Amino acid sequence: MPSKKTMEMFLDDVASSSPAPGGGSVAALAGALGAALTSMICQLTIGKKKYADVEDEMKNVLKQSEDLRTKFTQLIETDTQAFNKVMEAYGLPKETDPQKALRQAAITAATKEATLVPLEVMKHCIDALALTQKVAAEGNNSAASDAGVSALMLHAACESAALNVKINLASLGDTEFAGWKKDEVESLLRTSKDMLEEAQEIVAQRMN
Repeated sequence: MPSKKTMEMFLDDVASSSPAPGGGSVAALAGALGAALTSMICQLTIGKKKYADVEDEMKNVLKQSEDLRTKFTQLIETDTQAFNKVMEAYGLPKETDPQKALRQAAITAATKEATLVPLEVMKHCIDALALTQKVAAEGNNSAASDAGVSALMLHAACESAALNVKINLASLGDTEFAGWKKDEVESLLRTSKDMLEEAQEIVAQRMN
């Protein structure tokens, strides 16, 4: 989603018959929303006398969450670009054996690149969830529910991105690359789920 594109325009693009932007971009958007909520909680905590003892930490978390929000936002468009490269590779000529070989090499390279984008989203989700846990535990208590939503959005982003990694890996002939990335995906998913549950426990305690 380019910086000047409105949310309505982006949603229209998603809802259109074009396959991109699709699930990968939506996963990145969910990550950006989760990070944005973490930033909001920091903003609601900084400057409040009641939370003066955690102000420096909240300022640090705010910087990190805003950096992650920027990265997620950039990945919305990067995912679309990566998918388009895959489609371009499939559109290469395949009349002769050399053309077929060139086309297959291009498809493999583009698919690997398209796999790495949602994988990057997943990694950023783990980093963002760690920040969400901090604001859930130490941030403005009136925004505890927002911390819960942030954690849910980030885990949803992680799970959504994982689906995009897996569907790309399924089309790859490089079994070594695919096996390695599958293991990484499963590890990231387990970590994300654990972090979500931890955040939910913190939120429940703060809300009570």
